[in-house]
Amino acid sequence: MSGAEPPVPGAVADGRDRRIDVGGPVHYVDFGGRPGGPTFVLVHGLGGSHLNWELFAPLLTPTGRVLAVDLPGFGLSEPGERPATVPANVRVLESFVRRVADGPVVLVGNSMGGMISILLAVRAPELVSGLVLLDPALPLPLRASGPREAVVGGAFLTYALPGVGERLMRGRHRRLGPRELVHATLRLCGLDPAALPPELVARSVALVERRADVAGMDRAFLSASRSLAWVLTFARPYRAAMSSVTVPVLLVHGDRDRLVPVAAARDAARRNRGWRYVELPGVGHVPQLQVPDRLAALVTGWLAATRS
Repeated sequence: MSGAEPPVPGAVADGRDRRIDVGGPVHYVDFGGRPGGPTFVLVHGLGGSHLNWELFAPLLTPTGRVLAVDLPGFGLSEPGERPATVPANVRVLESFVRRVADGPVVLVGNSMGGMISILLAVRAPELVSGLVLLDPALPLPLRASGPREAVVGGAFLTYALPGVGERLMRGRHRRLGPRELVHATLRLCGLDPAALPPELVARSVALVERRADVAGMDRAFLSASRSLAWVLTFARPYRAAMSSVTVPVLLVHGDRDRLVPVAAARDAARRNRGWRYVELPGVGHVPQLQVPDRLAALVTGWLAATRS
C-alpha cells in the first residue's frame, strides 16, 4: 500500500478509512479480507460514495480483500481543482489501483462506476481480472425507449444542461435538508429508507452535512453528469469499448431500475454474448443496498466459476 496515509475519521461502521494522494486526496475504505484471495475495488455511481457499499463489502471479505473508493468530488474525496469527468475518473481509478492494490483486481462498479470500470478494463487490461457491473450506466436502444423511461431518465439528465443543472442544484439545496435529500435520493434509486439499517441512513445524512461546505462538490456532480451524458449520447465509442473487454464480466441489473432501464442491460447482454447476465426481479438501481446477500452469493459464485 505504498503512498497510503494514516487512517482518517470517517462515517463507516466496518472498515478502515484511508487517504492517498492521486493528483489530490482520494478517500477509500479498506475492509480487509482473506489473504491470498482476489482484491475487489468497489466504484460508486454519480452522487454516491463508499457508504453505498457498507452492507455488501463485508460479505466479500471471506473471499478476498475489499476496497471502496470515493472518486474526486464525491464522498470524502474533496475535488479541489481536479475535473470530475468520466475520462478523468478513469485515470484516477487507474492510479488508485496501481498504487493500492496488489496485482489485477476485480472491479465492481455501480451506475457511473460501472461505466468507469469498463473503460479502465479497456485502457489498462493488465490491472483488471474481472468486471462486475451493477446497473451500470448504459446507452438505451432507441427502439426500447418508453414514456416512463424517458420521463425519469430525462429528469435526471437535466442536471447535465449548462445553467439548468446549476439552478436545479441551488433549488434542491434550498428545499431539502440533508435528511430529506438522502431520503429522496434513496427513493429515486428504488429504496425505501425505512428498509435500510437506521445507522446507515444516519451516516449518509452525516456525510451530506459534513461535505455541505466543501467547495466544488456541486461543480463536480454537474461536471460528472455532463460527461456521463456525453458518453451515453454519443455512444458508439462506449459500445466499442464494451465489446473490447477481454476479462470475464458479470452484468447484474434490477428490472425496477428507474435510472438505467432494464432494456439497456438486455441490449448490452445481447451485444456481448460472452458476458454473464443476471436480472433481479423487483430490484432497483442499487442492488448492493437492496439485496446485498443475494448479490454477494451471485458474485462469489460467478467468480468461482470463472476460476475453475
